[in-house]
Amino acid sequence: MVHHLRNGAAICALCAGAALAQQTDISVGMVLEPPNLDPTAGAAAAIDEVVYSNVFEGLTRFGPDGAVNPGLAESWDISEDGTVYTFTLRSGVTFHDGEAMTAEDVVFTLDRARAEGSTNAQPALFANIVSVEATDDTTVVVTLDGPDGAFLFDMAWGDAVIVDPASAETNATNPVGTGPFRFVEWVQGDRVELARNDDYWGEPVALEAATFRFISDPNAAFAALMAGDVDAFPNFPAPETLAQFEADPRFTVIVGSTEGETILAMNNAQAPLDDIRVRQAISHAINRQDIIDGAMFGYGTPIGTHFAPHNPDYVDLTANSAYDPEAARALLAEAAPDGLSLRLALPPPSYARRGGEIIAAQLREVGIETEITNLEWAQWLEQVFRGHDFDLTIVSHTEPMDIGIYARPDYYFQYARPEFVALNDTLATTSDPVERSSLLSEMQQIIAADYVNGYLFQLAKTGVADARIEGLWENSPTQANDLTAVRWTE
Repeated sequence: MVHHLRNGAAICALCAGAALAQQTDISVGMVLEPPNLDPTAGAAAAIDEVVYSNVFEGLTRFGPDGAVNPGLAESWDISEDGTVYTFTLRSGVTFHDGEAMTAEDVVFTLDRARAEGSTNAQPALFANIVSVEATDDTTVVVTLDGPDGAFLFDMAWGDAVIVDPASAETNATNPVGTGPFRFVEWVQGDRVELARNDDYWGEPVALEAATFRFISDPNAAFAALMAGDVDAFPNFPAPETLAQFEADPRFTVIVGSTEGETILAMNNAQAPLDDIRVRQAISHAINRQDIIDGAMFGYGTPIGTHFAPHNPDYVDLTANSAYDPEAARALLAEAAPDGLSLRLALPPPSYARRGGEIIAAQLREVGIETEITNLEWAQWLEQVFRGHDFDLTIVSHTEPMDIGIYARPDYYFQYARPEFVALNDTLATTSDPVERSSLLSEMQQIIAADYVNGYLFQLAKTGVADARIEGLWENSPTQANDLTAVRWTE
């Protein structure tokens, strides 16, 4: 634009104007629209992708590197026996409706989450709490039923954010938190708008406004970025176009890792999948690399158990369920000589829809007829997750360090082998890192040896953003689009 100008003074004036006019709003693309906006009352990852660290905050929080950092608690002391946590809260914190955030709100939040009939999607996070007491406005004492090496980690989850009793019941549609952004509007089917919270207790954010736009179609996501309708798409659904963005200096392609174990989940309580030989046959029928290449265009890390490969305690068990169609056929001849027909329910994400077509073809190769049903996200949650009405499904479990779900008898794939449950109970009371590593190793090996699910790959985080934006997370230690450090550089 400056080539029309005749003198240096004019150029400098323009530069000054550009500096003053630096962009302070951002439009962020998301594939899935959240079913509600209350992270304490829903399992969908899309809830946290909008509100985690932006609108709501917990006692602790995950940093971009996965570390557990102070949140609304500025510090804490742990008793010698590991059962009493004394949190010192930040003073001067207010909710977006002007109410002061005090220790009583922490008591309310944690008691509500662990109460009978709680709608919290992760009750296990709070199951070992015996009592929560406010000793003054900025001090909370949490007593556990035993030592818990993961307690501070658990309190960093979106399900454990602190809410105000006055607004708790309406957070689903009008979220009121303590974070650096406040909720403005939710236009269902289109977008959620946030604005900077000028009364924020902490470091003010650079952005004045943020809009999350919901674009489920990969072609539309590509077009929206190209047209500048969205500035960033942190979990971009069209990996086949990433090379095009990499070659375009207007954009940055951000490739990292997630906590998302992508699995072919099996209904372990229902025939014929209650037979380990059938589950093992399915596992050997799967060619992981074909799925990674065909559904994810090469992005993804093969896994052989429900654990993230970037975690230091990961055990590589992929060989246990290596692609071996002959072994699969032999197992099926023994377990199901009359043949098998299974239902495969697929939620909307492209990894599921594309991956499902590939897996169905691989299963047919070994003699398993596979009937695909595409479900919208709400249908999937109702029918598969809550109703357990399925044979097979594909989903990425994006919660951090969530191997404990295999100990839940009512969880949708219905496993809960007693020996595994006992190990998980021991893990919950173990804080020694070496002992925890040993337990986690054994737990990984048990579910792999039982072929509970078909373990496919760790979901890569492939994002695209305007090259002038900095501060977006590269990895996803939790399901979040944390905008607290995001700014435009020019």
